[in-house]
Amino acid sequence: MIACVAVVGHQNNPLYIQSFTEADDALKLHHIVHCSLDVVDERVNNPKKSGPTLNETFLGLLYPTENYKVYGYLTNTKVKFILVTTDLDVRDADVRNFFRRFHAAYVDAVSNPFHVPGKKITSRTFAERFFSQLQLGIEQILYHLCSFSRNSGSDLHQI
Repeated sequence: MIACVAVVGHQNNPLYIQSFTEADDALKLHHIVHCSLDVVDERVNNPKKSGPTLNETFLGLLYPTENYKVYGYLTNTKVKFILVTTDLDVRDADVRNFFRRFHAAYVDAVSNPFHVPGKKITSRTFAERFFSQLQLGIEQILYHLCSFSRNSGSDLHQI
């Protein structure tokens, strides 16, 4: 399950942060997002030969914590997308697809002539499109879980 998603500007200013947990966890998730910016900067400034290339926008798993996994995505304008999930068994392909859809929604939001670049995203259309993408992502994950359980011969209540 997605716990938090954030859009962070090229100067590390938060443009959009939405958490999907209790209010007590919101501050903790904001801290996790802030800490992940250091990992993004490290990967961009010191790319490894085995890691993603600079042309690759999907940064992959930034770091796991005890309860969360944090994924990153970097646009060509240095805007960062951060995804914090509670699912410990998430496929990279699903996360990539989520980021691609989220990036498309972001591009539509900032293409609005009334949007001021570098300011927080307050568009209702962006939020609605994001929530529809979120619903689609949840349906895909449930589909993969169901197909996994059918292929392995186990019941869903065991997963």
